[in-house]
Amino acid sequence: MKLIRYGEPGAEKPGLMDDGGTLRDLSAHVTDITGYMLDDATLGRLRALDPSSLPVVPGSPRIGPCVGNIGKFLCIGLNYSDHAAEQGLPIPAHPILFFKANSAIVGPNDDVVMPRGSERTDWEVELGVVIGTTCKYATMENALDHVAGYCIVNDVSEREFQQNLTGQWTKGKSCDTYGPTGPWLVTRDEVADPQALDMALSVNGQRMQTGNTATMIFSVAEIIVHLSQLFTLHPGDVISTGTPPGVGDGMTPKTYLKVGDVMELEIEGLGTQRQKVGQDA
Repeated sequence: MKLIRYGEPGAEKPGLMDDGGTLRDLSAHVTDITGYMLDDATLGRLRALDPSSLPVVPGSPRIGPCVGNIGKFLCIGLNYSDHAAEQGLPIPAHPILFFKANSAIVGPNDDVVMPRGSERTDWEVELGVVIGTTCKYATMENALDHVAGYCIVNDVSEREFQQNLTGQWTKGKSCDTYGPTGPWLVTRDEVADPQALDMALSVNGQRMQTGNTATMIFSVAEIIVHLSQLFTLHPGDVISTGTPPGVGDGMTPKTYLKVGDVMELEIEGLGTQRQKVGQDA
């Protein structure tokens, strides 16, 4: 299934994208797409519905983040061997973890608005993993059973804030609008292998990132196992699993986003995103 949330910010409704690309309303069956309904039983109940029996959503509404009321927004840094190489950094021994503020989360096609003083805002296409069932001390054998589904995340990053404002990476990762998520949550039964997905990101029509989740240093399962040894993962938590090479900060000369630029992202089977870049006055 492709689960989707549509409508104005803060008032999104639950929906389903059918196989023909028609948006259907799920409001009669669930109140929202949030952690409470991402367990296997509820997803199974929704999967049993006949999509043609669901009301068609008219027009072209705004698409919101594919999960509402996200609990933890967890991010893994330097998780692609070729990305670490372009940054001139060693392969980490363990997954590098940082948090992104939930206030950064926006819809997949909402504008990305750079904060005042930003001159080094960068792009990062990433595979997002949405937890569906409570998870503590997962094993490699059962880790993926705790996944509700997958989505696209743009881990937009302000490199000056990230690298040179004393403290954690969170400072450069958490600016408002710096976490576009969606367009839809693809349930795990439709993703045969999360370690075999092509990824791409373009800026103004020019391809910047080309990659595949096969080059992850730590697989989705390994990340879940590692994190769940440290703290409980809850339904509705999102893990953004790292980015392939091609970020602006790794280029020569370094290249960053400007007002009016347009980012377009795609991950195989998970849809597309498109954001226009603005800046706070």
